[in-house]
Amino acid sequence: MQGNEAVAEGALMAGARFFAGYPITPSTEIAEILAERLPKAGGFFIQMEDEIASMAAVIGASLAGLKSLTATSGPGFSLKQENLGFAVMAEVPCVVVNVQRFGPSTGIPTAPAQGDIMQARWGTHGDHPAIALCPSSVQESFTLTVQAFNLAERFRTPVVLLTDEVTGHLRERVVLPDPADITVVERKRPPAGLKDYMPYRAGEDGVPLLADFGSGYRFHVTGLVHDEGGAPSTKPEVAERLIRRLNDKIARHLDEILMSEGYLLEDAEVAVVACGAVARSAKRAVAEARQKGIKAGLFRPITVWPFPCQAVRELAGRVKALLVPEMNLGQLVLEVERAAAGRTKVSGFHKVSGELITPGEILREIGSVIEAVSEGA
Repeated sequence: MQGNEAVAEGALMAGARFFAGYPITPSTEIAEILAERLPKAGGFFIQMEDEIASMAAVIGASLAGLKSLTATSGPGFSLKQENLGFAVMAEVPCVVVNVQRFGPSTGIPTAPAQGDIMQARWGTHGDHPAIALCPSSVQESFTLTVQAFNLAERFRTPVVLLTDEVTGHLRERVVLPDPADITVVERKRPPAGLKDYMPYRAGEDGVPLLADFGSGYRFHVTGLVHDEGGAPSTKPEVAERLIRRLNDKIARHLDEILMSEGYLLEDAEVAVVACGAVARSAKRAVAEARQKGIKAGLFRPITVWPFPCQAVRELAGRVKALLVPEMNLGQLVLEVERAAAGRTKVSGFHKVSGELITPGEILREIGSVIEAVSEGA
């Protein structure tokens, strides 16, 4: 199965019943598959006039009660940012798949890159939370799509699946589980007959109940600062309470959100930190480094946002160096440096040629880092 196909299968198994999008390389296969499959599953597919309208349609469908998604790549992800911010502020659960490609602008539509890591966190303005998951295999493209929907529904927030051209077009064997064996989370809706429903009154977990439009509850949805009833407000205390709650409902539940993977880290002297397709090259490079007697390991953030700061901080406290290879000029490395906080040497290796970083290139950099550390000692 192809990575993009696995995303479509994951969305269907997670209960997605609405897709709005606009064709864009290298994500178009997701739309093509869902155009055929969603109507057969009782869902809806619509090709909108542009990426902005696509994101708006996804928000509307979600408010009407359907699990909804869109899929795009760099230029389209840029266009979605205003409405993505609206979804954050209005607390509308949805999934945005970004199959990253080479940029800026039109760039090279068929070439891989990881230039949208920071955009997935800070693409829309304001102090807002962000959840972004980064698969590095076709199997994970399936499982993390399901997880993206679960997190969106659980925390009433948009979630980004941050894949890339290599992972999206890679073909691998995939095991599709029995639907009965998959955990599928549904949003918390108000019980029937609730008299004082307030669409933005949070429960103990910081997440409000969300009624479907048309289910008998009338409420206002806005991108403005709003009170618990949804009415716009400019009161400082209302603004402060809202923005803090939006961020806290994610920050307080990192144990439910954060995912990462370690490989040969127990006795590692140098650890490679990589995500997405680059993590595949890094894993091979680490194995080859071990064959050469170099104690290397791999730490792979699966949840890129929120960033697994604590895990990286602990790792930095017990290795001699961290190496961060990525297909950009330095985005993930900034977070690694921040989390490491001077506990160890952090080096970046960056490639922006439109080609995947190879195991050989990472192995060479591992050697250089070990040499530099030895000379420093």
